[in-house]
Amino acid sequence: MQRILVMGSSGSGKSTFARRLSEITGIPTVSLDALFWKPGWVASHTEEFRERVIEAVDQPCWIMDGNYPSNGAAELRRQRSDTVIWFDLPRFACMLGILKRIAGSYGQVRPEMAEGCPEKIDLEFFRYVWTYRERQRPKLVRYFEGLRPDQSFVCFTARAEADHYLSELALGTKPVGIC
Repeated sequence: MQRILVMGSSGSGKSTFARRLSEITGIPTVSLDALFWKPGWVASHTEEFRERVIEAVDQPCWIMDGNYPSNGAAELRRQRSDTVIWFDLPRFACMLGILKRIAGSYGQVRPEMAEGCPEKIDLEFFRYVWTYRERQRPKLVRYFEGLRPDQSFVCFTARAEADHYLSELALGTKPVGIC
């Protein structure tokens, strides 16, 4: 386990998980949001984002937090990963997650976000999370269909499962790659 994709809906806990997984394994995290967004919540151009992702993917090990299954060198990310962790949580859990996140960090830039992109109330973002299972989840399912047999695939349907997984890693009962 040296190149890990952590994917799922916003508010599912994937960034927190990636950060905790990094603390346990020593593998550095790469936030796709930090590579995509520019200060003031300005989106990167497609090719610019792709180049940033390729540079990150070329590193010997990483925990890559984020989705972007249709751009940002998505095929290359999937090809180079050895493990994919998917947070497939219910809508309610994700909505609650973003509400807690906003309440706890409103006006501040989160560690996994690009500089100049403070947490804010964004109705379009709420809509994105609310419709994620219908609109975005099918794209991820298709993306996962391209995984090879030698790649590990882990799916969490509750945050408690992710916590248990991390506890097992920390206790040394699950194998961890060395970077």
